[in-house]
Amino acid sequence: MGYGKEIHTRAQLELSSRRQRAYTDAEIRRERIYAEMPRVKELEAELTKTGVAAARAVLAGGDTKSELIRLRDKNLSTQNEISTILAEKGYTTADLEERWFCPMCKDKGYVDGRICSCLKKLLRDIAFSELNGRSPLSLETSRFDTFSLEWYSDSPDQSGKIPRRRMENILHYCQSYADNFSKESVTILMDGSTGLGKTHLSLAIAGRVIEKGFGVIYGTAPDLLSELETEHFSGNHERDIENRLINCDLLIIDDLGTEFSKSFTKAAIYNLINSRLSRHNPTIINTNLTVGELKKEYSDRLISRLLGDNEQLTFIGEDVRIAKKRKRRSEDI
Repeated sequence: MGYGKEIHTRAQLELSSRRQRAYTDAEIRRERIYAEMPRVKELEAELTKTGVAAARAVLAGGDTKSELIRLRDKNLSTQNEISTILAEKGYTTADLEERWFCPMCKDKGYVDGRICSCLKKLLRDIAFSELNGRSPLSLETSRFDTFSLEWYSDSPDQSGKIPRRRMENILHYCQSYADNFSKESVTILMDGSTGLGKTHLSLAIAGRVIEKGFGVIYGTAPDLLSELETEHFSGNHERDIENRLINCDLLIIDDLGTEFSKSFTKAAIYNLINSRLSRHNPTIINTNLTVGELKKEYSDRLISRLLGDNEQLTFIGEDVRIAKKRKRRSEDI
């Protein structure tokens, strides 16, 4: 699926705006130059007439070679005169032309039918911006290289597990998942207490996946379900939001279990997750609940789907925010 329709629409609007700015700016420069050097405008009018004359000569048929040579020489002479006049005032012929944001595609987004690198970057930038608007964290700071293992203890916890070792394995798994992401990638269930880095690593995956050209949607369970509920009861039969959530390349559902529990949300969350799993569309689901707590909150059908062939990553350790606050206090003493 790649980037959604909305992102492509926004990109096309930006390209259109860039083209219009280029046209407007060029027109303003030309009018300024014409006012200062009227002869340039006259010569450009002559160039236009020369072009029309050449076209007529070709259409007329017969021996057009000598006439085309004459018109070509006249054209070159006119162009040289324009360049000379402009140079005397510190201008070049480029000042009479559009200055494109991207000279390769002239802000059209495509070169010889293939997508231009500028449009690829624009799509990525818009996708990043949209994801940042939904996320409590920034994609700029939620990267793999900013995920520090120093906040996780290297001493065994009560269950005998070493948090730092566990989290190092999870970090490496998420990096590999992002690097090798495809539409056939598995769904991930990230569970564990609050403040252990689930959102951070989810967004790190999202950032890298977006750079690879895939479409990603992020949202907390309460926000996504609220959007689905509004659409459901609005009478909109097209189900645009629902279709986007089901069919996007990667969906990240954060904070599962914090949504308001009612019949609609129960049915909607099951339908969303089940639909994506049935289509083998990768999903990352984050929750602060344990598997036992999930079983109390959701139907056996949903839990069975979540724990089926998916990858479960259980985060352990101390709330990183608390650990950071404690360190700052100790440094202030």
